[in-house]
Amino acid sequence: MIFRTKTLALAALTLAASGAWAQGLQKITINYPTRSGASWPMYIAKEGGYYQKYGLDVNLQFGVHPAGIAMLVSGEAAEANYSLEQSMDAAAKANDSNFVMMGTSLNKALFALMARKDLMDIKQLKGKRLAIGQVGDAPYNYTVALLSKYKIGVRDVQWIPVGTDVSGRAAALVAGRADATLLTAPNYFRLEEQGYKNLANLADHDDIYAATVYLFRRNTITANPKLPEQIIKAQAEAIKRFYDDKAFAIKAYIAFDKQPEADIEKIYDRYQKGNLFERIPYVLSGAVKAVVAQQSDPQLAAPMQAFDFHKVVDNSMIDRLVKEGYFEQVFGPGIKAEEEKRSKAAFR
Repeated sequence: MIFRTKTLALAALTLAASGAWAQGLQKITINYPTRSGASWPMYIAKEGGYYQKYGLDVNLQFGVHPAGIAMLVSGEAAEANYSLEQSMDAAAKANDSNFVMMGTSLNKALFALMARKDLMDIKQLKGKRLAIGQVGDAPYNYTVALLSKYKIGVRDVQWIPVGTDVSGRAAALVAGRADATLLTAPNYFRLEEQGYKNLANLADHDDIYAATVYLFRRNTITANPKLPEQIIKAQAEAIKRFYDDKAFAIKAYIAFDKQPEADIEKIYDRYQKGNLFERIPYVLSGAVKAVVAQQSDPQLAAPMQAFDFHKVVDNSMIDRLVKEGYFEQVFGPGIKAEEEKRSKAAFR
């Protein structure tokens, strides 16, 4: 009886301590606009306790563009894991230097250009209908860049806006409303199984960036200057866990996007083999310049060409973390060469 009483008392103290710890965490919402590998570091940071390690109780909230921008502007979200294209577009269109891009987890991603079963070559897409979410969104820009590799211009195809995410684009292709569309894995796996043709993959082109950024509002950072560092560190350590622990990475992904485990394993292998997640999360100069260069619509291009992105891209925190040796502590001394390479390529 005495033993049982002591056990119960210890359990009560443990629960009280954990409750107090949980109450001490800062509650924030982070938006993620795509259920794909691009969101993987956030899944791991949440499931692996890395946000909690840095004092954050994070609510990961899915919402396709422009939901994330609206959430940031309203203050509903503290940060969005957004595509570089959409982040730059939002800042340039509004001529708004209150957006801040600090860090990135990804510069390349798995995007397959899937087409009707009878189309065997990407050059056959001239004159065909291509499904997109909307003109100017990230998949649209990626598609434009990919088609240009094969001498297909933006006016050589018919764009079919479907207004939704990857699932809507896939549905448009299957329903016959489109002849081709750009899809992320595992969505394009399903269509390959049904006989649709995989004409090209973005990940196979080194000069086409599919970058994400950690997007904030400046007033959010002013009110909480430590927040970007907390998020960047949590997600850097999540990326370390991704490379070190395949089983956990797959489990974390499925917790947010319930896909067959075999599919997620295939995606993991492609990301791991391609070394796609950035250990040193600088926003790269090449990525910023590529976004400006690939704007084919004059109405979209003009604001970007006129805007000074030095006002909204801030690599200073990454510089400081490199100087302090943070990434060496996380990834080991072998990361030094990668630090130097990425620092030289950073947007300055």
